Amino acid sequence: MKNKSFTESDAIKGNFETKGIKTLLGDPKKAIRILAGPMIIAMFIQTIYNLVDTWWVSSLGIDALASVGFVFPFFIILMAFANGIGTGGGSAISRCIGARDKQGADHVAIHIIILMLMITLVFTVAFFVFARDIFIWLGAGNTIDLVIGYAQIIFAGSIFIFFTNVANAILRSEGDARRSMYAMMLGAMLNIFLDPLFIYKTLTIGSITLPGLGLGVPGAAWATVLSLGISSLVMFNWLFLRKDTYVNFKFHDFKFNTTILKDIFKVGIPAALLQLSMAITMIIVNIIIVMVVNAGTDGVAIYQTGWKVATLATMPLIGIATAVISVTGAAYGAKEYTKLKTAYLYSIKLGLMIEIIIAIATFLLAPFIAASFTTSQDATRIFDALQNFLIIICLFYPGVAFGLLSSSMFQGTGKGINSLIVTLIRTIIFTPLFVILFATILNIGLTGVWWGIVIANLAGSMIAFLWGKVYIDKLLSVSRELPR
Repeated sequence: MKNKSFTESDAIKGNFETKGIKTLLGDPKKAIRILAGPMIIAMFIQTIYNLVDTWWVSSLGIDALASVGFVFPFFIILMAFANGIGTGGGSAISRCIGARDKQGADHVAIHIIILMLMITLVFTVAFFVFARDIFIWLGAGNTIDLVIGYAQIIFAGSIFIFFTNVANAILRSEGDARRSMYAMMLGAMLNIFLDPLFIYKTLTIGSITLPGLGLGVPGAAWATVLSLGISSLVMFNWLFLRKDTYVNFKFHDFKFNTTILKDIFKVGIPAALLQLSMAITMIIVNIIIVMVVNAGTDGVAIYQTGWKVATLATMPLIGIATAVISVTGAAYGAKEYTKLKTAYLYSIKLGLMIEIIIAIATFLLAPFIAASFTTSQDATRIFDALQNFLIIICLFYPGVAFGLLSSSMFQGTGKGINSLIVTLIRTIIFTPLFVILFATILNIGLTGVWWGIVIANLAGSMIAFLWGKVYIDKLLSVSRELPR
């Protein structure tokens, strides 16, 4: 609701506080729990959608599954740049909130909306026009028409991918995790419902048969774009029509401010490159599977399907990470470094406990999970290999807490380069290195690819954690030496 007592003077002085702002500036452990809870739920449902999407497509056959697998890294690339803008802007807004600078927070929010529109235009045109050339080069082979049919629809809807990510980042940066959760859940649940209606000609639920559009693999893309579009409209209403958020948007007489741009980019560019490196790593692993290990499109289908399960398993950490960025950002802006350390270590402890439980569950349920994605006749041949992937890959789940949450702490405190470096070590350096080592040099084959991914992630995460601890201890040491 709008706060009727809020005045322009309050905006300038930073006196206006929503419930979310009070949470951000309060007890760090409580703030992590309150902000992480809704995001864990939302991202869990979001990833359930990704799995359900894959499950619906898997019934169309192994080529359909592989075609979605080829496009998925490029979906991640779009998300990377959208998250980069959102993370950079969100971190800057949280630090402004910690410093009680509401006017500064407003200016940052306006900048990230303008940047989002500019970058969306570039990526939409480039990916849409050159889609066929890109996927032919990546080895799509006889699945190329399926890949293009899916990819160009996703690329055409890039504006919704960008806006939902940026809008969610703005809401989270001011502690409004609940509405961010609602928007993400709406998009995911719509997608789950629309997928079968767009993919199949008929859909049978019990004794009821519903007509569908029968679009096949492209139907999954249409369902995704439509769902994101509706979610975008909801958030557009909150931010620009109802105007009951902490930040306000006044675009008249807008001019880019180099100081604000630097503040956004010093976290945003590394954050985009961070997630982009993950997408590039997935593409590299796809190429290794197809061209080095000679596992073909079956290997890609196993990797991409299994990785979506792994993404679901580590999704609670993504929810915690969004909270860490906001809470550590506010603590850093207020120069309360003890709070920052408390939030950082508490988040890792919480994430570690959750991931140990999920790893055990994945290990025990691997046969049932693999069976659910190999229901079509030609997909049954990858059942054993997919089960093997799930059993191996769950071993790195607990370790992700140390790396991901350290990276998020660096982003929150404006040290985007630190976050990028620890991620590049894990993705671009360690992952290809260990994958090649286990798969070819040690001659373990496709199973060696999975072991390489596990070792790379564990080693990279430990480096990130040690650096994070040293960084915070240095902040505390310097603050104690300053005159009171």
